[in-house]
Amino acid sequence: MSLPHPLPDPVVELIARRFRVLAEPMRIRILDRLRAGEASVQELADALGASQQNVSKHLAVLHEAGIVARRKAGTYTYYAIADDGVLALCEEVCGGLRRQFSELAELVGGTLG
Repeated sequence: MSLPHPLPDPVVELIARRFRVLAEPMRIRILDRLRAGEASVQELADALGASQQNVSKHLAVLHEAGIVARRKAGTYTYYAIADDGVLALCEEVCGGLRRQFSELAELVGGTLG
């Protein structure tokens, strides 16, 4: 599906909202961990060295935005990535960063990261 040009204001607002949701480092860490598969809040908190309350707060934002899905199993709630487009976006950004680092390394005559 191709987007209209210029983008209508409501579409611009939706895109900006999605980027704001992703602009938080802890949310990127949560999504990175969820690439390996679904996890409970406690598993995420343990893996990220964060409090359960902090992880829950970020998961609620990601869930509201439709980026993660949740399912209940007994007293546990498990989260998984619901929008694979977010992973594709992260891959695209990482690829761009790799190119920038490579170009910078060539300019300074060494290697970075």
